Amino acid sequence: MSVLAVVGLAREARIARRAGLVPVIGGGDSLLLVKRLNAAAPGAKAVVSFGIAGALAPLLQTGDIVIATHVVSEHDHYVSDPAWSQNLRGKLPQARSVVIAGVNEIAAHMGMKKSLFTTTGAHAVDMESHVAARFAHERGLPFVALRAICDDSLRTLPPAALEPLSPGGRARYVAVLKSLLRDPSQFSELIQTGREANVALGALFRCCNLLGIGLGCPYLG
Repeated sequence: MSVLAVVGLAREARIARRAGLVPVIGGGDSLLLVKRLNAAAPGAKAVVSFGIAGALAPLLQTGDIVIATHVVSEHDHYVSDPAWSQNLRGKLPQARSVVIAGVNEIAAHMGMKKSLFTTTGAHAVDMESHVAARFAHERGLPFVALRAICDDSLRTLPPAALEPLSPGGRARYVAVLKSLLRDPSQFSELIQTGREANVALGALFRCCNLLGIGLGCPYLG
């Protein structure tokens, strides 16, 4: 029996594997993610939404760890598993318990982040948590979300960072290069975005070391 880690990026998947999780990569495509989750469903014991996220609340900064109390999307509201969440909070006392919003497109602009914060009350946002929560709910599986903040609430991402990923969750470097050639002025912001991602992924890695195999899931064994 396995714990599925629902991720968007190949780099997140590599960290998840080190924690004994089975990664399911969405690559920013919710329909593809649903298809892959359905294929991975047999043998699944629990589900975690795992990876980086954007901040909606001003109090969250790059590298902060957030644990979802529940996940909201445009039409849905899912509560995280209480026992598993408690295990996460016990081993990660610096993490913040927050509402996470799930969206189908990147919350790339400061204005979009502010709007989501106002309308949903969520403190963080990503593109996988709502899909993972719905999948777990439909199958009666325990669900949590563990995310690290990448871009803060005041950051607007450069166009090159918004280029669609490959189905395997990797950057399409040719597309990124073309975007940079169209607008070289975004280069410094793209470098900053990469540095923020490295900080967030490093924080996730440290969480895995603290939580151990299965990320503290109480339903294994």
